[in-house]
Amino acid sequence: MDASQQQNSDNTQAPAQVTLTQAFWYWLKLGFISFGGPAGQISIMHQDLVEKKRWISERRFLHALNYCMVLPGPEAQQLATYIGWMMHRTWGGVIAGPLFMLPSLFILIALSWVYITFGEMPLVAGLFYGIKPAVTAIVVQAAHRIGTRALKNNVLWAIAGAAFVAIFALNVPFPVIVTVAALIGYIGGRISPEKFKVGGGHGKSKKSFGAALIDDNTPTPEHAKFRWSELLKVAIVGGLLWALPMALLTANYGWNHTLTQMGWFFTKAALVTFGGAYAVLPYVYQGAVGQYGWLSPTQMIDGLALGETTPGPLIMVVAFVGFIGGYVHAVFGQGNLFLAGAVAATLVTWFTFLPSFIFIIAGGPLVESTHGDLKFTAPLTAITAAVVGVILNLAMFFGYHVLWPKGFAGTFDRMSAVMALTAAVALFIFKRSVIQVIVASAVIGLIIKTIL
Repeated sequence: MDASQQQNSDNTQAPAQVTLTQAFWYWLKLGFISFGGPAGQISIMHQDLVEKKRWISERRFLHALNYCMVLPGPEAQQLATYIGWMMHRTWGGVIAGPLFMLPSLFILIALSWVYITFGEMPLVAGLFYGIKPAVTAIVVQAAHRIGTRALKNNVLWAIAGAAFVAIFALNVPFPVIVTVAALIGYIGGRISPEKFKVGGGHGKSKKSFGAALIDDNTPTPEHAKFRWSELLKVAIVGGLLWALPMALLTANYGWNHTLTQMGWFFTKAALVTFGGAYAVLPYVYQGAVGQYGWLSPTQMIDGLALGETTPGPLIMVVAFVGFIGGYVHAVFGQGNLFLAGAVAATLVTWFTFLPSFIFIIAGGPLVESTHGDLKFTAPLTAITAAVVGVILNLAMFFGYHVLWPKGFAGTFDRMSAVMALTAAVALFIFKRSVIQVIVASAVIGLIIKTIL
């Protein structure tokens, strides 16, 4: 039996069961390599969990992704929570979700302290100069990867194209795009159901990755079956996890204190993050800079750069906002500035991400009960197609700010263009990993800045 026959034979059998410990180490590793924003992070999970490890089938992966796309909050982190919950019950989700963003939190706390303490650092500037073009290429590659899998027919391509035009040229709000796509999917699923089945109505993908632990026909595990009692329990526990910290902050510091207002503001922000981080950043900017004065406009822009070039969800830029706000306002006195920043960053992260966990643990059983029901899956399939267009818009956004850092009126950054093209060749042609491209690009950027 040759190697290809052996591979095909092995793929007919589902992989060995994954222990919670094994899952823990994977989710921790993912937290450190999840560069490229939501598109890049979803692409990494697809490559690892669907293609290589076969923990979940592509159809079940896409169905879970469809649900996460329509929720407020970071969809890639929610997808990790969902898969962790499916595999290892509530503890699996509790482990997968935090590990996805905790490395980013610690890294941003450290970088925020360096930023506020030492100011401009040529070393960091050089690293960022190389990383930004690489991130642009990563998002483009991820958009291509997700798009070729989600857009299986002309109807879905048309939805993606219309969504791109709507958000790029017409500035249509993302919730409107989602709503219209869902309506198209609902109607289309009744008129032409074959166009809105997972896989675009062409049956199974020609490229099979083999049997998975959670396969297309794997029965829904007991813990993932919908029960009103479980939904009520999750709602009560989730409500307490929000209310208790808010009550303690209010009792100890008062409603108008910086930490209390951060908790309240970022709770609201967490509920309006439809469309990912870029959809909510104007809201965060308006509140954190304009209303509360937690940081300056320049600091907000620098924080976005840090968020773009660290692993984890881009919305983790809120940790930078929290750190700078707590540090500058000296919420624990002048002698405890680092502690003030670290606590504020942690609190902001808690209130931003808590709703995501509640949505997944509470709504997961409802979603699992619909993965074979076209009247539910057709709208979600159409939404996924629309989101591909939104991801393409994100790639254009990155490209614009990297290649024309001072706008079209400024000069075209030829060196960044060369680095972006080089990163794209490494990803598309030579199939290098995201982390390899990020590290190599950072080193190149540092060398260029040192020389120039």
